[in-house]
Amino acid sequence: MSTQLPRLFAGLVDDAAVFPPGSATLPEAVAAHRRHRGAWYAPLVGPLLLPASALPELPALLGDDERIDVGVIGDVPVPELYALREQTDPRIRIRQVEMAVAKRGEDPLPGLAALARLPAHLDDADVYAEIPLTWGLLGALDRLADERAGGKRIAAKFRTGGLAAELFPTPVELAAVIGACRDRELPFKLTAGLHHAIRHIDPETGFTHHGFVNILAGTAVACAGAEVAEVAETLAATDPLPLVEAARSRREQHRPLWIGFGSCSVLEPLIDLVRLGLVNGGFEP
Repeated sequence: MSTQLPRLFAGLVDDAAVFPPGSATLPEAVAAHRRHRGAWYAPLVGPLLLPASALPELPALLGDDERIDVGVIGDVPVPELYALREQTDPRIRIRQVEMAVAKRGEDPLPGLAALARLPAHLDDADVYAEIPLTWGLLGALDRLADERAGGKRIAAKFRTGGLAAELFPTPVELAAVIGACRDRELPFKLTAGLHHAIRHIDPETGFTHHGFVNILAGTAVACAGAEVAEVAETLAATDPLPLVEAARSRREQHRPLWIGFGSCSVLEPLIDLVRLGLVNGGFEP
């Protein structure tokens, strides 16, 4: 059986094993990431995501000739991130830096202005500004679009879940955000609540989670010119058949706008893709 990963899913899942609810220790996460990068599904896997405060612990876990790509989650003040490149072990390549620019209800523009200075300090790393889906969102997207037009490697990031029901955007809310990014030609990342392919209710919490195949299909129709209502209908769908067909028809295309998402489990999204017939592959017992 062929195990070639379709282009549509390349780099879709960043490895967020150290973050809740997985909460792996750093040694566990590095060992597991090493296995992922050596597996047949390696093209699915993006960088290992780590808090900035954990970076000093990483070199001791690497072999002398080992190289690792990481994404840094900013849990320190922005000025401390300016020195990341100079302070990082040469075996570690910082692929991206992600940071929340405001809490829910706060004006995101001051935090965004500070973060927008970061790309000049990081060479080839991308910067993602996590913006709350509340007041000030559209102004922040306008600012991000202006920064990108000026040559900055900066884009948006949004949360699609969390530990409370209100942290899960509705299909209409998420569709509106996708449409706003499309209108500004603004790439975006997502995080939280996206372990599974199809929209579903978590039996433990009762929260309804977005499906990442729904989002793949929804973003594609948005980029084809669909209005918010049509995108929301795709995001709200629970019948896997039309969603799988929509994804299968685009298997060898690059994802438009949506960069991917962080997940504390790499295998859960992969298993869903295999079960739905979108990826061919097998697992060792």
